Amino acid sequence: MSETVLELRGRDLVVTPAEAYTRLTPEAQLEALFGGQLSPFVFETLTQDKRRAFWRIKPFYYSAIKAALEARQIAFRVAFEERPALPFATALAMEPRPYQIEALDAWVNARHAGVVVLPTGAGKTFTAAMALHQLGLWTLVVVPTIDLLQQWRVALSAALSLDVAEIGLFGGGEKELKPITVMTYDSAALYPRELGRFGFLVFDECHHLPAPTYRLIAESGFTPLRLGLSATPERSDMAHTDLEELIGPEIYRRSPSELTESRYLAQYKEIVVPIELSEVDTARYTEQRQIYRNFLQRRRIIIRSPEDFQQKVIYMSARDPEAREAMLAWRESRNIAMNAPAKYAEIEHILQKHASDQVILFSEYNYVVDEISRRFCLPSITYKTPAEERRTILERFRSGQYTKLATGRVLNEGVDVPDCRVAIIVSGNSTKREYIQRLGRVLRPKQEQALLYELVTSNTTEEAVAKRRR
Repeated sequence: MSETVLELRGRDLVVTPAEAYTRLTPEAQLEALFGGQLSPFVFETLTQDKRRAFWRIKPFYYSAIKAALEARQIAFRVAFEERPALPFATALAMEPRPYQIEALDAWVNARHAGVVVLPTGAGKTFTAAMALHQLGLWTLVVVPTIDLLQQWRVALSAALSLDVAEIGLFGGGEKELKPITVMTYDSAALYPRELGRFGFLVFDECHHLPAPTYRLIAESGFTPLRLGLSATPERSDMAHTDLEELIGPEIYRRSPSELTESRYLAQYKEIVVPIELSEVDTARYTEQRQIYRNFLQRRRIIIRSPEDFQQKVIYMSARDPEAREAMLAWRESRNIAMNAPAKYAEIEHILQKHASDQVILFSEYNYVVDEISRRFCLPSITYKTPAEERRTILERFRSGQYTKLATGRVLNEGVDVPDCRVAIIVSGNSTKREYIQRLGRVLRPKQEQALLYELVTSNTTEEAVAKRRR
């Protein structure tokens, strides 16, 4: 063999040196091929096959390997299609908005690799369709939920003037790979070698990608042509900083307020409704908070993040009676604050005020969702709701047959929730992502002003939680 060959084998990128290098020791072979052109980390990642005929490395490092060989002026051949072209033409079915054009231009200027941050309802899917249309390559879209498989399929077919059947689905029982395919994160992690077919990768809700189980997806694709999409890429564990390595840098961002000013999203108003605890609940809340604070003071524990709380309180509670008492006291005080009985009276008042509007109610707790549903005879969706029942409820909400809907975290992301004018946050966590996702449920363009009510229990930690998420 007179030239070095790069090929995809199984889950690996394989480098088979030309015959002239085969008599060298492994160390001399690597020096001859790459001679300082690879970063130390990538260089150390190369592993020699047991038969010593070739070297293995993750496909993710294909660009670095290729650049190093070119810099060394090593003759090599790529034994797979680097830019597999679509076998059919696409045509954009609508005019992009100015900010979508700006996002695409920023991505092109970043060498077709980077993260675009746009609010829910701002058209992230169409932005991806624009990139796909421009490249004209085999494309894999990776999504976090089964619901999104069909949503992306329908949206891409409409945006690119294609028949729905031309777009493959992989996940939720489907295993159909086509030149344009939508696949779940879980399926991509289970079948990473399939990523070698695609010349362009799109990661929807890309904040999921840095998770330990999903990093393999990014590392199993050889192509550097990558687009990440998210309304809220930030993660509490700071792992979102890894997105620059896994996809590319953040290259474009627009906030809900910016797009609202330009009328691309609905004008909206945020209304914080203070809720008072009864004397009995106030006393109980104060007692439980004191138990929790005393434990932290005695043990000299400082909680700066959810990870701190998990490691320093939750994990410890499994073997330490005092830590368990503190954890239970924290949970009880949180329940009192976030699920104050007076909230139900306020919900009734808001529902009466917006009797003719589409209203969606969110709660952090599924038992509160169930209670809202029972008290006010409203349809509800939680993680326990069967898929077919959930689809029926959402379709009836979309058609106006149902005008009110209660739900928990299950509709935060990954589900095409019908547009409505009013949202009520009965209780929520402190994450900015959750707040923006719930705000996004009322932001699709409309004539009337959208309203986001937030019920916040006064003089409790919920005030700080609500302030952080806003």
